[in-house]
Formats: sequence, structure tokens, C-alpha cells
Amino acid sequence: MNFVIRLVINAFALAGAAYFVGGITLTGGYLEVLFVALVFGLVNALVKPIVLFFSLPFLFFTLGLFYLVINAAMLLLTAELVSNFTVEGFWPALIGSVVISAISMLLSVLLKDE
Repeated sequence: MNFVIRLVINAFALAGAAYFVGGITLTGGYLEVLFVALVFGLVNALVKPIVLFFSLPFLFFTLGLFYLVINAAMLLLTAELVSNFTVEGFWPALIGSVVISAISMLLSVLLKDE
């Protein structure tokens, strides 16, 4: 059940980023949005830990601010992997990653899985 809740939270967060951030486009119906959320979750689960490991010096020297760049890169990678999700550059990806994090955090508090 936790997987389904995380998938729905990611879907709402991605849809929110597409709504609020110019340069991020998410097309299709509910199933397509859920598919993009699934790919985004897989990218964050499989690729992000590897990138974090190799970027530890940058994270250390920037006091963690480089984490925002990594989140933006994961969003850009998701856009490259999925055809109905586009991100038009680094700055929309950076702002979108902040919006996704904020929406995910808010929804995670509201939709706790016990």
C-alpha cells in the first residue's frame, strides 16, 4: 500500500510542477501521469543514489545545495525517458524539483501510511 501512496503523491507532485512551472509539460490522462510518476520514482530509486555517491565532495563543499542540482538532473532524466513529459532546460527543472519536493512533503504529511 505504501508503494501506491508514494506513486499517487509523485503523480500529484509532477502534475503540480507542470501546472505551476513554465517550461514543464505533462500531457496525457491519468494513466500516463501515473506512468511518468513511476519512471520518476524508479529514476530516484536507482540512479539518484549512484549520483549522490559520486557527488559527495560537491555536496560537502556546497553545504548540500548541490542536492538541488541533482534533483533537477533526475527530473531532466525522467523527461528524456518518457515521451509525454518535457522539461525545457535546467532552470525549469531546478524550480520544478523544488515544487515537486514541496508538494511531496505536504502530501506525505497528509497521506500517512500506517
